[in-house]
Amino acid sequence: MAIYSCFLGKNLKHLKIRLHDIKLATHNFSDKYKTESNGHTTWYTTELSHFNKEKPSLVVIKHFLPGEKDDEEELFLTELEMLTSVKHHNIVTLIGFCVEGFDMMLVIEKFSNGFLRDYLGNVKNMRTLTWEKRLKICIDVAQALNYLHSEMEDKKIIIHTTLHNSSLGLDENWGAKIEDFQWAIFLPPNNKDGAMSKITYSNHSYYMDPEYAKTGMLKRESDVYSFGVILFEILCGRHADDQIYLNGSEKGLIHVARRKFHTGKIEDMIDPTLKEEIGRKSYVPNRGATKDSFYTFLEVAHQCVAEVQDQRPTMKVVLKELQKALFLQVSQLYILS
Repeated sequence: MAIYSCFLGKNLKHLKIRLHDIKLATHNFSDKYKTESNGHTTWYTTELSHFNKEKPSLVVIKHFLPGEKDDEEELFLTELEMLTSVKHHNIVTLIGFCVEGFDMMLVIEKFSNGFLRDYLGNVKNMRTLTWEKRLKICIDVAQALNYLHSEMEDKKIIIHTTLHNSSLGLDENWGAKIEDFQWAIFLPPNNKDGAMSKITYSNHSYYMDPEYAKTGMLKRESDVYSFGVILFEILCGRHADDQIYLNGSEKGLIHVARRKFHTGKIEDMIDPTLKEEIGRKSYVPNRGATKDSFYTFLEVAHQCVAEVQDQRPTMKVVLKELQKALFLQVSQLYILS
């Protein structure tokens, strides 16, 4: 693997895991440990004792399958480069990697509470996500994106490019972390013009920045748009491509949400477990959203999904508004308690 030699100067030896150890942990990639596969990548969940023989860690092994082209190698190397370049508590932790023969694998932390995708559309699961908890999840993701866009060392900039509900994991404390960096790109420091990039969303077109789709110009605002879609998913409790939205528009959730927002009927779309509390003078602790918190959240979510990139806020502004929404929620709880 010639391209792999580019990483030798990065001193990644401490992250190297032998193929032998991974085969032992997965019983030679047994289906028993397989959790998902999409044709070019297969995921396994298992305990790995490579770094600690006495206390094995529960991990996810992301196995990039060899294909006819070099796409899998490029995706693997991109994600490896990204995860060894970032350091943030709201970004998935890279535990190690393996490159032997045609096998290319990343070993990452296992999310105790699954992914955001597992909750959307499931009434029982969504009830576990109170408004305050949802706000904190959104803030966690916003902090990670703000870091990638403007707070990395040496003024580096990373655009995730394919943010969606399947790339947001929830740890044992319901903290949110971003993963799935295989399509991410670096931008030069202080870059305001973005970069031309091939369309990478494939099965996640409902999160795609419409201006990027037209021009191929990828900017930080493209991530802002995708994040805005996630904000509306969290608000409505459904996937962006839920049939209930496709019945109203082939473009899904955001097209319907914009229409409802401008006609003053956005509350019709809200997750019922949140909607029942909005506007009430009384407040049920740890359950619904207060009116001020809700409308602060709604306004910034709507700004994020503006069709034109220049009309979207930066992640720094988005983060500030989400923190404000949380403050309004908590302070109202304090007043009414």
